[in-house]
Amino acid sequence: MVAQGVTIAIARGSSTSCPVVALREWLDAAGIEAGPVFRPVNKAGTVSVGRLTDRSVANIVKVYAGAAGLDEKQFSGHSLRRGFLTSSAAAGKSIFRIRDVSRHKSIETMSGYVQEAELFKDHAGAGLL
Repeated sequence: MVAQGVTIAIARGSSTSCPVVALREWLDAAGIEAGPVFRPVNKAGTVSVGRLTDRSVANIVKVYAGAAGLDEKQFSGHSLRRGFLTSSAAAGKSIFRIRDVSRHKSIETMSGYVQEAELFKDHAGAGLL
């Protein structure tokens, strides 16, 4: 089975946090011209030919969560996706545009993230206490 690519929109960020610039810099620094984009880097700084595994991504997220003073046991690779969905919903982004990025097949699957983000928005008890 041959993988097929898909075209998606990627929002450009500020000059210090633009994902397009960061990707271009990574590809240039790693010398990647074909194959997997996200690859392991060993302790000597050598970039592998193979791809990062889901376990590798989870371990990286845990390391950085711990370095930020958070309980790394509470984080995984899925935390990145969940954080994007929740933050986008909290910022009032269209659920359809969010799905364009997250690639969820079902709006129902995404509804939990959106409901969580909107839990305290326009709360019926706000201002009563």
